[in-house]
Amino acid sequence: MDDSILKASVDSFFNMNVDTNKRSWVHRKLFQEHNIEVKNKDFTVFADFLPDLNLGYDEVRGQRTWLNTRGYQLGGTIGDKFFFYTSGFENQAQFPNYITEFVNKNGIIPGEVNDKFGPSKSIKDWAYATAILSYTPIKYLNVTLGQDKNFIGDGYRSMLLSDVAANYPFLKLTANLGNVKYMALWAQFQDLRSPQFSYDNGFRKKWGVFHYLDWNVTDKLSVGIFDAIIWQDADSTGKRGFDFSYVNPLIFLRPVEGQNGSPDNALVGLNLKYELLKNLTVYGQFLADEFTAKEVFAGNGYWANKFAYQIGVRGFDMFRIKRLNYLFEFNTARPFTYTQRSSLLNFGHYNQPLAHLYGANFREAVGILNYSLGKFDFSSKVNLAQYGLDPTVNDNFGKDIYKPYGTRNSDYNNVTTQGLKTSLLVATGKISYLINPKYNLRLELGGLIRSESNSSDEHNTSLISFGLRSSFRNFYDDF
Repeated sequence: MDDSILKASVDSFFNMNVDTNKRSWVHRKLFQEHNIEVKNKDFTVFADFLPDLNLGYDEVRGQRTWLNTRGYQLGGTIGDKFFFYTSGFENQAQFPNYITEFVNKNGIIPGEVNDKFGPSKSIKDWAYATAILSYTPIKYLNVTLGQDKNFIGDGYRSMLLSDVAANYPFLKLTANLGNVKYMALWAQFQDLRSPQFSYDNGFRKKWGVFHYLDWNVTDKLSVGIFDAIIWQDADSTGKRGFDFSYVNPLIFLRPVEGQNGSPDNALVGLNLKYELLKNLTVYGQFLADEFTAKEVFAGNGYWANKFAYQIGVRGFDMFRIKRLNYLFEFNTARPFTYTQRSSLLNFGHYNQPLAHLYGANFREAVGILNYSLGKFDFSSKVNLAQYGLDPTVNDNFGKDIYKPYGTRNSDYNNVTTQGLKTSLLVATGKISYLINPKYNLRLELGGLIRSESNSSDEHNTSLISFGLRSSFRNFYDDF
């Protein structure tokens, strides 16, 4: 590289008053623009290299951690109706011990795909990709075909449908008419735990259909109604495949599920949001998986009273400090919520839940603070949780949604956090400096403290890390 170009780039980096028209091509590509960007009247295209390089050290275990990710993103528009986007990542990592244990137990990288080499290797290797094709034929309707994730809600977590599990193929219709937004989503999921019929057929499949109607009742209040059905693709007697009785996007799912002889897993939910003050919003969710009214009012801890809920507040300019944003949230799910007769019918995909990453039989409080100053961003998060683990592999107290509910320990006297009561604390802090907003390229210094304890054991992690990071993907490490 020419020294004069490099000097000009460095000078302009430290001098924010330099005329942008005089900044070099190198400076613009590093700090302002996509790596490749094409614009004309018929189409636009952008592309970026996405590095995610991170080094860390766990002081408790005296263990080094690292992440080496090389990724890309490619997107653009065709006319004013089509949008396309794809990204892909090749990864190797040495995780903190608690994540490595999760990977070895479940065979997957959290939120992504399967571990290539299994527990025999401490270094994990995996690759995954996303893709979205979006078409808006009229301003009231959007059609999206994707291999990605979806999220319903206003909080940090979702008790209805979240982005915890791996990417999956889906078709989504979204309609907007005045104060009403309606979504219909059809998706295919994979179950890694059920025995494969053959190597050629791969992992066992299941299907899901989701409807969500969101109505802005007033300028301050919005009400969302949710329903979902999960059904298995095939069993040993034959292939069911996609059930066309669930195709109609306007029909309520529960009556159709009943018409089919109730072989499937049906869930219903509610999402509420209210702007209490100009800078303060209260939100919440309620999900009912299964319940018997007589047993609910009896208060006897009946196992099939399966529900979950969320209550939270979020806002900005806390204590009248500009750009100080906050979120405080409580989530809980009763034992056996999201479970079914088999993992081919549960509310899960690729060995992880489709809702909250803790599964069920838990309580959790989350607090998040975020402050931005120029290109610097400061964030902190604290998770406090209690949940009930299974003391032995033969127990089922309702946390693991992949265990069939028929193996439960008891029909009655089931309470949240039953089993081996475990406490979890995860506290994280991050300082980042934004280099390029087009693909979220940033320098990031982070710290994590984790403590998980019960009457049988205790696990602690104290991690500090530094990296050059990019992309917009979520990686949940607070479990």
